[in-house]
Amino acid sequence: MIVLPTDEPGKAPEVLPVSVLNRLSREVLERSFSLLWVSGEISNLTHAASGHVYFSLKDETAQVRCVMFRNRAQLLPFRLHEGLHVEARALVTLYEARGDFQLNVEALRHAGIGALYEAYARLREKLDKEGLFDAARKRALPIYPRRIGIVTSLQAAALRDVLAALHRRSPQVPVVIYPVPVQGEGAAEKIATAIRLAGTRAECNTLIVTRGGGSIEDLWAFNEEVVARAIATSSIPVIVGVGHETDVTIADFAADHRAATPTAAAELASAGYVDARTVLRQLGAALRETMRRRIETRMQRLDLLSRSLLHPGERMARIGAELAHARSRLNAALRLRLAGERNALQNAGLRLTACRPDFKQRQRTLVQLKTQLASAMTATLRHGSTTLNAVTNNLAHLNPASVLGRGYSITRNARGDIVRNSEQLTADETISIAFAQGWAHAQITKKGRQGASNE
Repeated sequence: MIVLPTDEPGKAPEVLPVSVLNRLSREVLERSFSLLWVSGEISNLTHAASGHVYFSLKDETAQVRCVMFRNRAQLLPFRLHEGLHVEARALVTLYEARGDFQLNVEALRHAGIGALYEAYARLREKLDKEGLFDAARKRALPIYPRRIGIVTSLQAAALRDVLAALHRRSPQVPVVIYPVPVQGEGAAEKIATAIRLAGTRAECNTLIVTRGGGSIEDLWAFNEEVVARAIATSSIPVIVGVGHETDVTIADFAADHRAATPTAAAELASAGYVDARTVLRQLGAALRETMRRRIETRMQRLDLLSRSLLHPGERMARIGAELAHARSRLNAALRLRLAGERNALQNAGLRLTACRPDFKQRQRTLVQLKTQLASAMTATLRHGSTTLNAVTNNLAHLNPASVLGRGYSITRNARGDIVRNSEQLTADETISIAFAQGWAHAQITKKGRQGASNE
């Protein structure tokens, strides 16, 4: 029972306004009930323009009004519709303005998800303890996969998304599809078999396991232990892209790489080619820029050279003008020179006329000089003949042949050097001796100094 602060014994109770009553009721409800899960079927569903969602939850005998505000509604992983059985995590409250008892819904999930989540949590904990999710055992993806395998349903929209992304990003890479059902009874075993088959055939070096979004029941095949173990033991690096970004399955934890969506899985598998293409584009852009700068530099240099390069006709015209100017200067110089020479010749003629010599006097002088020259030449020849005879006699006395004729000889050693001292000779050395007439070889048997005994 609620006891109002104004209640006193013996006094009439205070009359409450409706707003106060509703506020007190709301406070009591919110204090009395913590966040709880309520299950029921959706009815009277309204999506307001503000983004809030209004609906009722009902079962066979009762119903309750619910509101889910925009910031919570936009996080829903599935779309609400009439008749959908859900479980709502909600706060019990009262809408004061109308006095309506209602639930403020924080989150929604499909009915029955609690048991599935418990199974999910138990399996995740078990496999995690076994080390199946350890980061150390996860393998790096090939940078440039030679062939990409896809494990999914042929009818799945995820397959179209993956193929479209691969065609856009790496159209040269072949794709192998391993078709399997991705939900329903037996789907998990078939998915695991396909993963093992891909490893056995070894025709791919990257494997994508994918499907589109759905409820937890739709995605449950990827929460099965057999699929997780097949992924963990696969000989091929595995990318798992299942559901939407908020969907996380056991297969995601077991995979070498987890992608938020099927398209993201394709982007992850082809990232190396895209990065390489980006690098090539950057290199191409750098090359184009370098070539552009070089071409501009060459063009500027060509412009400068073209300015200094004259047209042949213009150059010929300039040369012709320079030649005409030089011809005019030469003609002027020649005329001036000729005029000067003519004047000089005239002056020389006048001087020659003024200085005409006396030929008779010059003839008498010439006869005298001729007589003096003949006398001088006779005296010179006589003196020269006397000097020549003296020199000839001297040369005759100094001529080696004349000396040899008097009984002397010239001795040379084996090297051809003239021997002037016996110290230049050695015993048994062969020498050559030149006489006035002929020569002879001799061998040294003994040598000595001048004045010493010859014995």
